[in-house]
Amino acid sequence: MSTTQPILQVKDISKHFGGLIAVDRVSLEVYPGEVVGLLGDNGAGKSTLIKLISGVHHPDGGQIVLDGHEVSFSSPLEARRQGIETIYQDLALCENLDAPANIFLGREPIRRFLGLLNVLNRAYMLTESRQVLDQLDIKIPNLRRPIRLMSGGQRQAVAIARAVYWNARLMIMDEPTAALGIPEQQKVLQLVRTLRERGVPVIIISHNLQDVFAVADRIIVMRRGRKAGERSIKATNDNEIVSMMVGAEQEE
Repeated sequence: MSTTQPILQVKDISKHFGGLIAVDRVSLEVYPGEVVGLLGDNGAGKSTLIKLISGVHHPDGGQIVLDGHEVSFSSPLEARRQGIETIYQDLALCENLDAPANIFLGREPIRRFLGLLNVLNRAYMLTESRQVLDQLDIKIPNLRRPIRLMSGGQRQAVAIARAVYWNARLMIMDEPTAALGIPEQQKVLQLVRTLRERGVPVIIISHNLQDVFAVADRIIVMRRGRKAGERSIKATNDNEIVSMMVGAEQEE
């Protein structure tokens, strides 16, 4: 890993909300094609940390470095334009629209109709959507169905496909399997492995240790706003991680 430049470096980043220190001088690195589990109890600072990385919050101190260049995002849209895609539990999909419309949401291709009118190029959107879903081995029988009629796993797949289509350089997934049944959980975890094979690094926030151990290369544990520890999956176990989460072990 050390011979490769990290895609993301977070250096001593901090965030305060009034007198509350939500994130306290946290540093981490994420490398190409790596899956990193971000774990911690409620209130540990995980969500605030990813919101700092994805442009929702602005840090009060520290640096965010993307591909070797320091960045500062004024909004999540700006972070997305730089290739940081975040999939929250609510997925941020428009439920009344179909899969192609969601994949191209805000970046719709236009064509001329009768040489006069600008109209959505729906045929292009459908073809491109099928292609990216096929690349990810995602099977959705009817792409024209509104998102609200799709299963939880299919919705996750559309959100992931959207990020892949627009060349995500880093994927952040917040509790990606929380509301899914076991077969759909396995499908989402397989999508994470597919992203890794494509060289797209993934940060997964999850309370499900089994899911994290199934796909992650490394685990970073947060506690009370600080990084409590970091372990390679091969060099740890769930008991050690739980101990770090609750403070039974003191880490640097």
